[in-house]
Amino acid sequence: MGILKIADGTELFYKDWGSRDAQVIWFHHGWPLSADDWDNQMMFFLLKGYRVIAHDRRGHGRSTQTDTGNEMDTYAADVAALVEHLDVRGAVHIGHSTGGGEVAHYVARAKPGRVSKAVLIGAVPPVMLKSEKNPGGLPMEVFDNFREQTAFNRAQFFIDVPAGPFYGFNRPGAKVDQGVIDNWWRQGMMGGIKAHYDCVKAFSETDFTEDLQRIDVPVLVMHGDDDQVVPYADSAPLSAKLLKQGTLKTYPGYPHGMATTHAAVINADLLAFIQG
Repeated sequence: MGILKIADGTELFYKDWGSRDAQVIWFHHGWPLSADDWDNQMMFFLLKGYRVIAHDRRGHGRSTQTDTGNEMDTYAADVAALVEHLDVRGAVHIGHSTGGGEVAHYVARAKPGRVSKAVLIGAVPPVMLKSEKNPGGLPMEVFDNFREQTAFNRAQFFIDVPAGPFYGFNRPGAKVDQGVIDNWWRQGMMGGIKAHYDCVKAFSETDFTEDLQRIDVPVLVMHGDDDQVVPYADSAPLSAKLLKQGTLKTYPGYPHGMATTHAAVINADLLAFIQG
């Protein structure tokens, strides 16, 4: 584990485990979580001999609670700075939800040789917000509610989200895991409220269309068709079509947080893609 202080004074927390000679898998977390959201995947791939890296996005987890730079251009620049610091080459970058947007934005701009493959899991690209250009998106009212609840009711909101739509625990017959809910709350409350508030705009309004079109490495798009946070129909199939080397894998009935609720399946599919 380490801390990198970048040019604007922000300190980025990161984990870097495994042999320095091994294939690197880099994990990018969703809103409003931290690198800890990837614990299962980090251990799975570490025990299989990979080098695994995950960082806390600025304003999240153990990184600086920034009041500026909480948008995709800076998120991607932060990743690039950390990649340069660790001199990582040929990495597989895996992003969930907002982290998927970060992956798309970074990979589209990465220096040659830095990235070999990428994976988008329940990811926000191409764009979430409804508009004339994106009539299937979610209305602004959805994201205004996210901002309102984050700014003034965060402690309860960060229980309601994982207890409900995030993991599909609100579905009839769902097996609720209280530890998973508590861990989501723990991670969320570690971050900075201003950064979380700003990040809602970053994940909902950023248009990743050009990023996806620019990426020239193989990309696996994984999405559950019962995702209540990032609706499947207006995200995964569209992203896969925009990518030069995109492969879509759909998971019937899986929720937004499927990397946690169905970790064994997701891990096996990630391993197959990385080794393929």
